[in-house]
Amino acid sequence: MTGIRVVLVDDQALVRDGFTMILEAQDDIQVVADADNGRAGLELCRQHRPDVVLMDIRMPEMDGIEATRLITIDEAIDTKVLVLTTFDLDEYVYAALRSGASGFLLKDAPKHDLVEAVRVVAAGDALISPSVTRRLIKEFAQRPQPVSGAARLSSDLTKREQQTFELLAQGLSNKEIADAMQIGAATAKTYVSRLLMKLGVRDRVQAVIVAYETGFVRPGSQPDTPYSSS
Repeated sequence: MTGIRVVLVDDQALVRDGFTMILEAQDDIQVVADADNGRAGLELCRQHRPDVVLMDIRMPEMDGIEATRLITIDEAIDTKVLVLTTFDLDEYVYAALRSGASGFLLKDAPKHDLVEAVRVVAAGDALISPSVTRRLIKEFAQRPQPVSGAARLSSDLTKREQQTFELLAQGLSNKEIADAMQIGAATAKTYVSRLLMKLGVRDRVQAVIVAYETGFVRPGSQPDTPYSSS
């Protein structure tokens, strides 16, 4: 069978069984293995090298934050991590994203959201639920704002890359970025790809973190849109 290969890591058997039923009902998704703790999940990822691992946070032996970090720094695995949790708390959101997660979805999300999240993350994009995005931005709003990082980034990026960066940091999709900048979808995708490469980050989630950590985008700020295509 071809398609998106998934490993499930959650300490509750009923949760793993439920997710397996939902995902296996899709023609393009296959659950290849599951584990009840982060350490076993890490070993399964090394063994099966899935496209996506669905990772719980609170688990015995090794939690999902550490397992995520070890998976994402292992170049031999090349697996995207989608964190699933019942805890919509700042400390978990920030820790999971800083550890390299490409997505963060609450366990009470509708079934179709779970399936779509797996597809989005497998395609190399990133996904954060709206409630999590709000909490993440609130987390940055409570921190002292850096002053040097923004200036350095601005000097390294072209005007169009800066505009793309500002929109991406607001959580906009490629299509929304294209609409805001009045450019084609393919051009917007190219801008985003070049931006990620120049920033040296793996995906959009990490780019958003860089935007706020450096002070390039400040919580509550909004870019001037629409942008002219000239």
